[in-house]
Amino acid sequence: MQTHIPVDLLKTPTGKTADQILRSCVHCGFCLSACPTYGILGDELDSPRGRIYLIKNALEGKQVTANSLVHLDRCLTCRSCETTCPSGVEYGHLLDIGREFIEEKSPRPLPQRLFRWTLRKTLTTPKLFNFLIALWPFAKHSKADLKLEQLLEAAKAETHPKQVLLVSGCVQPTLAPNINLATRNVLHRLGIGVIETPQEQCCGAVDHHLSGMEDALAKVKRNIDAWLAELDHGAEAIISNASGCGVMIKDYAHLLKDDKVYAEKAKRVVEHTMDISEYLLNQDLSIFKRQLGDKIVFQSPCTLQHGQKLSGVVEKTLIDLGFRLGTVQDSHLCCGSAGTYSITQKKLSHELRDNKLNNLLQDEPDVIVTANIGCLMHLQNGTNTPVKHWIELL
Repeated sequence: MQTHIPVDLLKTPTGKTADQILRSCVHCGFCLSACPTYGILGDELDSPRGRIYLIKNALEGKQVTANSLVHLDRCLTCRSCETTCPSGVEYGHLLDIGREFIEEKSPRPLPQRLFRWTLRKTLTTPKLFNFLIALWPFAKHSKADLKLEQLLEAAKAETHPKQVLLVSGCVQPTLAPNINLATRNVLHRLGIGVIETPQEQCCGAVDHHLSGMEDALAKVKRNIDAWLAELDHGAEAIISNASGCGVMIKDYAHLLKDDKVYAEKAKRVVEHTMDISEYLLNQDLSIFKRQLGDKIVFQSPCTLQHGQKLSGVVEKTLIDLGFRLGTVQDSHLCCGSAGTYSITQKKLSHELRDNKLNNLLQDEPDVIVTANIGCLMHLQNGTNTPVKHWIELL
């Protein structure tokens, strides 16, 4: 794709990155069939190719309107188009640039800015979030499993030759505490010690996707400093059991590639970051094998299969352990959760969720399992079939 970005912008790191990504696109249109929003709306401006043109026009100095931002906001950032693209276009990174650039040229109305600010502050401030959930307890997915807590309490005195750092997440410990409890118990049974990060150490994804880049980068740098200290003290890996957090952390090196102080530090964090499924690939899981289990179906989050490129890893692990795993039609399509998308784009989000649940429930499974807290909460709100994190099965 030919570009005509002004020279002054091309001289900046952002301009160079955008130009390289735009020039890699051959506008073949393969991305259209992979895009969930294009599949529903049928408008090319709500497809990756259409959004790329909107961003290109904005960067080239052409007219930018509030309508441009509407089409970019409708993007789930599922990155299914990246998996499909034969040219390797880094659409997700271009979208980040485009949203920030267009928002500067055509600022959002004040009520919208206040709503987005309130949303990200609520979700990323644990004391406030926990207080609100205490007032609204039916929003929680589950209570902590007392048996798991007792097992872990009894194991506190044991020492392990290996240790990992587990990213607890900013909302997960409150909404679904069993996910972290189950993860810690599984790792403990494998002889691996766990250091859990404080709930305050948010990965930065919520701020990053809600126009709070300055706050996101501040969180990212604080995390890097804290987590490098743990690596220096012997932690062999940084483990995420929320694929949305994992993909954000694995993007730290890109976000800070032009930062003279943090670029190399960010690379080291990324090199040591693994999804729990990725980490368990190198472990002997035979103690978790079973002869016959519930009939389950796995919803593969976009952040796992398209963002982290770990498609099929969880499925293989579960099959190898003896679980009866059903197949899912259109498994590459997003469930509509996408971070805060289910709040900011309710209609589209619910339609995508209903489509996903129709496919997941086709063979009447006993349990739906997933790998991301956002997907879990979103799907559970649309069905009576139990939805769990797959690590809870172990």
